Amino acid sequence: MTTQPVFIQVGALAEGFAPDSHILPTVDDLAGRTLRLEFSEGAVATLKFESANAISTETGRHACRVTSVRDGIYFVDYIGGGDGSRPASTSYVLDVTQGLCTEVVGLLPNENEARTDAFTRVERGLELTGVRAGLRHGRISQQGTGGTSATLHGPTRELIGMRNLYTYSATEQYEHVYLNENFYAWQCLSGVEAGLADVDRCHYIAIANNLYLFVWREKIIPTLGVVLIDLDRNKTDGKIFGYQGNQFDALSNFPVGALAQVLNVTRHPQ
Repeated sequence: MTTQPVFIQVGALAEGFAPDSHILPTVDDLAGRTLRLEFSEGAVATLKFESANAISTETGRHACRVTSVRDGIYFVDYIGGGDGSRPASTSYVLDVTQGLCTEVVGLLPNENEARTDAFTRVERGLELTGVRAGLRHGRISQQGTGGTSATLHGPTRELIGMRNLYTYSATEQYEHVYLNENFYAWQCLSGVEAGLADVDRCHYIAIANNLYLFVWREKIIPTLGVVLIDLDRNKTDGKIFGYQGNQFDALSNFPVGALAQVLNVTRHPQ
């Protein structure tokens, strides 16, 4: 008789991922710099990197994490942002060489939204997940200097059909299957979620050649994942955001990084 696997809260997931993880070290390359981000729809944001782990934005001063999966390309992440209506996190991909940027603002559902069952959400015409993600793309100008004319980051189909293996640590290993433009399947092969699997909403953004921003929004446990996947280096780095426990009174925003392996690629006939 097999044991029924149980979904766990994001805080417990963070504890499982923490020991001997493959996250990238933080970098201080941006410390002391001010970047002006000009998004395609006309919005503007200013990022002031006060130190290696502190950033000031229009929404205040935040403790942040800055890593670099490739030279000149940075992942910046902190708790905060949004309009204040929901717990939020903000992530940026900053390509300072090309002068390009992408912003991801994730919003968690409140307790009532999180406890709304799937059938009710379908009846109301809602997505199955209550986690929201706002993405926007633009250009970087540093201290008032203009950006480049390089093509903006944007949605891609290049990951679709891949079946990838991600090893986050000696104990945590997952498999992803990128199904179509809107959904991917995952299963935990070993670790604190061993035996669990699901299909969740996702977004794929092309950042550079063989470098992708992958964003997913889980529906059972309110979870946002934001990860850079570098298929040249076979490495990922990013974060997972959600509630610490089932009381909805504390947040967990923890770094993740994995060794990546493409197992196979399926191409369906037209």
